[in-house]
Amino acid sequence: MNTFLEGGVKNAISIQDNTFRDGHQSTLATRMRTEDMLPIAEKMDEVGFWAMEVWGGATFDTMHRFLGEDPFERIRTLKKYIKKTPFSMLLRGQNLVGYRNYADDVARLFVDKTCEAGMDIFRVFDALNDFRNFETVVERIKANGKHFQGTICYSLTERRMGGDVFNINYYLSKAKEIQEMGADSLCLKDMAGIMAPFDIAKLVTELKKVIKVPIHLHTHYTSGMASMVYLEAIKAGVDIVDTCLAPFALRTSQPAVEPIVAALVGTDRDPGFDLSLLLKCGEHIEKVAPKYRDYLAKHTMSVIDTGVLIHQVPGGMISNLVSQLKDAKALDRLPEVYREVAITRRELGTPPLVTPTSQIVGVQAVLNVLFGKYKMVTNEVKDLVYGLYGKTPTPVDPEVQKKVLKGYKRGETPITGRAADYLEPELSKAREKIGDLAKDEFELLIYALYPTTGEQFLKWKHGIEKKPDSVKAKTLDDIRKEDEAMAAALEAVCKASL
Repeated sequence: MNTFLEGGVKNAISIQDNTFRDGHQSTLATRMRTEDMLPIAEKMDEVGFWAMEVWGGATFDTMHRFLGEDPFERIRTLKKYIKKTPFSMLLRGQNLVGYRNYADDVARLFVDKTCEAGMDIFRVFDALNDFRNFETVVERIKANGKHFQGTICYSLTERRMGGDVFNINYYLSKAKEIQEMGADSLCLKDMAGIMAPFDIAKLVTELKKVIKVPIHLHTHYTSGMASMVYLEAIKAGVDIVDTCLAPFALRTSQPAVEPIVAALVGTDRDPGFDLSLLLKCGEHIEKVAPKYRDYLAKHTMSVIDTGVLIHQVPGGMISNLVSQLKDAKALDRLPEVYREVAITRRELGTPPLVTPTSQIVGVQAVLNVLFGKYKMVTNEVKDLVYGLYGKTPTPVDPEVQKKVLKGYKRGETPITGRAADYLEPELSKAREKIGDLAKDEFELLIYALYPTTGEQFLKWKHGIEKKPDSVKAKTLDDIRKEDEAMAAALEAVCKASL
């Protein structure tokens, strides 16, 4: 295993910045607006990041639905300011930037238009690690001459890496499969922050023996282990890590870039970044952050979730579980749901808990607790068991399969082929339905991916309907007025109590 060398042969770690995507997705419900990115865009371009993740994941959904912004326009706008640093996005395989598998014609057009808008690197993952769900998008990524980063979703069934499913051989096998698909780099994606430092050091060491492409590590700070994971992985020779500027780091986001840069100064892995430049960028984020404070989780004192070390449920999934139980006036049953998640996950084929399978497993676990085992079954669980999301890491429990697929509209015998082969083309029907409201193929995609909210957005965009106040940007002046009003109200209460 490599160790840090003072003045040794330079093997600088590469760093991807996720501030403009995963940083605010993880901490502020993906609400950061393009206008608040632009003031530091040129400074960020000077840092020397391997790439900047600016798009993908939930941004497409939240931008058009909650911010009233055109998702494709963000890429084009940022490209005017960030001219040297490649752009990266998170692509959910055949799910694209949605929550279901889309037909091949939608997938092809989506990749082509995203490349045209200015995307450079596509981090492609599948919730089941079924790489057949990569095939269509990878073909178009390669045809457009862009970087294909093949991704393995990191998951566990035990406290540490091992057991019958997610052991080191599983990850080595998946890595070889991705390399054979022509990946330009490999990403290990830990969405729940459950990686353990010495497990990852061992995994990186072994991966270096069997694959030639660069290894990129992505984790979340959720459990508090992420910085330790990065340190051990860097010592073991990992090539690239994901970080955020400090204001959008930690919590359920990535480690902060500034301490990592400082820790590596003078070593052979020193990235050579200007720390003062990073601090200036962070100062801007601190300045605009109050506009988004209503989205910051405030229900706990701790900025880490030590519970995830045991239940291994990702932060976003936890918030969904809590919301569902609150609606059902059954929040006191959360411990039961945590236990049921593990059981339901195993019965449904042990999928990694990442979008969309985390939501699928989580909702079904809540239903199982509230109404009895599989007395109520969601359509998504039926689709999962039928095979429309792909092949699960382990077989679905036969008795559960029988219950779930009883009377299912597509049949009671699961499919075994590539999931998208069973989907009808969608674009021609989408064109017919949306008509002249979609002015080009970019707008057609917004509708095809999100028919209801996409159509509403296009009506806002083209002035057919007025944007509601809820999607308008909040200014710092608005925040000042809110604070002044709150201070006045508190002063009045204090005076009245004297």
